[in-house]
Amino acid sequence: MDQLAQLPDDLRVTRKFKVTGKVEGVYQTPAPEDFQTQAVETLALGFEGIAGDRHAGFTRLSGGREPWYPRGTEMCNERQISILSLEELSLIAARMEIAELKPEWIGGNIALVGIPNLTWVPPRTRLVFEGGVVLRVDGDNAPCRFAGAAIAEHYPDRDGLDLLFPQKAKRLRGLVGYVEKPGSIAPGETVTAHIPEQWIYERI
Repeated sequence: MDQLAQLPDDLRVTRKFKVTGKVEGVYQTPAPEDFQTQAVETLALGFEGIAGDRHAGFTRLSGGREPWYPRGTEMCNERQISILSLEELSLIAARMEIAELKPEWIGGNIALVGIPNLTWVPPRTRLVFEGGVVLRVDGDNAPCRFAGAAIAEHYPDRDGLDLLFPQKAKRLRGLVGYVEKPGSIAPGETVTAHIPEQWIYERI
């Protein structure tokens, strides 16, 4: 009760709202060992994610992103799907001074347009696709050197792109999420982001 009495009177709450965009492309890995994806006509999604994809599964093994677990600990797979913004990829490319950055180069599964600042969309957001699929956002996808190395393969005349990508793509790398309602997604579909009510939880 003492803590409740200390809640700030000026707590800023952003009410829930919706933002609509469009699917420009869908992609999956040719084999589970591959990182870069390939464009497909439709993306079939089950509760485990994309069957046969690198990130498919109800569970996954922890890695460097989860230092609170010993590496290799089995945990819930909240990173089944990588969702990217073409507008943000264009901005990253400009910052890196490269001609283009394709979603499939960095393992993207869904490329969207029309949702401003996609990477800033908060956790718990529901992405509702026109065809019926619903994805739940876990959070932003931090850029890493591994993805930077994949980009560098397409620009052999440039040095240091593997390290440049994490610097220039911070808070622009898109989202990761998991399948809440399965089905298929195809380019041209509309997608509506149902943004939940938000506030900042701060130390009292």
